[in-house]
Amino acid sequence: MDPLERMHFTTIDYVIFALLLVASMGIGLYYALSGDRQRTTQEFLLADRSMSCLPVSLSLIATFQSAVAIVGVPAEIYTHGTQYWFIGCAYILGLLIPAHVFIPVFYRLHLTSAYQYLELRFSKPVRICGTLTFIFQTVIYMGVCVYTPALALNAVTGFDLWGAVLATGLVCTLYTTLGGLKAVIWTDVFQTIVMFAGQLAVIVVGVQQTGGLAEVWRKVWEGNRISGIDLNPDPTERYTFWTLGVGGIFLMLSLYGVNQAQVQRYLSSKTEREAIMSCYMVFPFLQVALALSCVMGLVMFARYCGEDQFHKIGNLSKNEMVLYFVMDMLQDLPGLSGLFIACVFSAALSTISSAFNSLATVTLEDLIKPHCSSMTEARATLLSKGLACSYGLMCLAMAYLTHLMSDSVLQAAFKIFGMVGGPLLGIFCLGMFFPWANSTGALAGLGSGLVMAFWVGIGSIVTRTSGGPAAVSHFNCTAVQLSENITTAIGTALNSTAVPTSTSRFRLSQLKCTYESNYRPLHAFQPMGLQRFYSLSFMWYSALSSFTVVITGLIVSFLTGPMKEEDVTPGTLYPLLGNMLFFVPDNLKQNLCCATPLEHRECPPAQHKENNVQAVYTEEEEEERLNFLPTSPTPVTEHETTV
Repeated sequence: MDPLERMHFTTIDYVIFALLLVASMGIGLYYALSGDRQRTTQEFLLADRSMSCLPVSLSLIATFQSAVAIVGVPAEIYTHGTQYWFIGCAYILGLLIPAHVFIPVFYRLHLTSAYQYLELRFSKPVRICGTLTFIFQTVIYMGVCVYTPALALNAVTGFDLWGAVLATGLVCTLYTTLGGLKAVIWTDVFQTIVMFAGQLAVIVVGVQQTGGLAEVWRKVWEGNRISGIDLNPDPTERYTFWTLGVGGIFLMLSLYGVNQAQVQRYLSSKTEREAIMSCYMVFPFLQVALALSCVMGLVMFARYCGEDQFHKIGNLSKNEMVLYFVMDMLQDLPGLSGLFIACVFSAALSTISSAFNSLATVTLEDLIKPHCSSMTEARATLLSKGLACSYGLMCLAMAYLTHLMSDSVLQAAFKIFGMVGGPLLGIFCLGMFFPWANSTGALAGLGSGLVMAFWVGIGSIVTRTSGGPAAVSHFNCTAVQLSENITTAIGTALNSTAVPTSTSRFRLSQLKCTYESNYRPLHAFQPMGLQRFYSLSFMWYSALSSFTVVITGLIVSFLTGPMKEEDVTPGTLYPLLGNMLFFVPDNLKQNLCCATPLEHRECPPAQHKENNVQAVYTEEEEEERLNFLPTSPTPVTEHETTV
């Protein structure tokens, strides 16, 4: 009998799930009817720049701690061990650099859209290309986010798949359209609490039913699921310390440094200090979220490690494992299954609502307003709400495309951010750190970065080799049943690392710890040439495409005539080279075109007006700005922002 046939929701589970949707809607309605009732674009898109650091930090987590992570990370730990946990090392620089580099630049320019920066630094065509690239990335990712929880609910309860997709998409669209960014941020806070509560409940019950912490540890240790630091420099390995700790930094920068959904939250903060503090506060919350997901994967492994559990998880895909595990653990505890499903849907709602709001922002500010300068504030606000609603309906179509993908949701998400987020990170780095980069170089760099990213990404999909073969553990448990996709991946790994010496057939579903003595290494089947290039781990996609943008952009800029620092819009450069070459005399640094620190350059209001950037300062912001911008020359070392 199909193990899922006996899974079902109780009335309490449905009530808890419904309460999540009702509460989210209630928050949206509250902010739609309070304050200025979302009558201005400043309130609808930036929450009147009035948010404090705590709700902003929780919203930053919720935006990308999506259902993809809650469903995908435990399945990765179950399959590949705890090596993935080392991505937590990337969080350090992945959050410090945005806090001290990107946030100061964006906040002091008083932007609404991150891509307004590209026009200030380069030109309008670069801004439009960046905006279109972001829209493409986010629309595709929305499909993954809305489809994942619907698939989960369908798998464990038989609830109609597309009915769940429709419910998620419409509820999210409604409260985002009504309540604006303030509603999105506060629903994110509520949904983050639900996420943590749901994961914690599953872990506590799972450990108890598996036999306690000691038994869980024994099984995962004997099953070789506790991984040490793998310093293998091979970039085709799915997960190593370098892949996660270095490649992960570029992935984090593309998410927390230049992604519009996150930048919009930084810009909604009361002050620059609040924005930086919110970035700092994200770090411990992200580590907690990562730990909960990884521990859940280990408990799941301990639960199903053994021949007596062989039949339970045999026919499930990677994306269904976690939900089956949850229903299996919590089926006798009414309400907890509903809590976890609410946890998964909370993650999805928070991510999708952020996407709707950020897409409406960039479409209005970057694509419509520049051509409709006479548009009234009331009409612009109404149009932004219409855009949010339209993108909400579009995500339903993207969910169907996600349905056709065969990758795990976590791998699909990383590929999307690596293939599209990497080039966007590259073009912002090109503009901020290299004063001589010009508009032609930026366009050429962005184009080459996208071509490189899609070449590798599509090549890996066609050849099915992305990230190298799945890691095969030397299972000491009697048996571990894996999904068909994982079994195929393990078969590939065995073919490339070992050859049977005493038998011609091997049943992967009954893999035993004696496999080490029956197999000897063989390296003849390692991918070569272009095949090896396509085997690049998807964690390196962001780094590869970012460097491609920067290198190509600099070469083309030098060939077409590099910009001079005095021609660059003030406030758009970060003095990276100036900070790195602190030992070089000032006159030589000036000859090398090292950027003047931000503190010494003030952007004239006329330039902002010309480029559709409103430079409106509150009394508090004006005081902070005047204190920050000295009227007399001061030594560079007194005011540099360092990482």
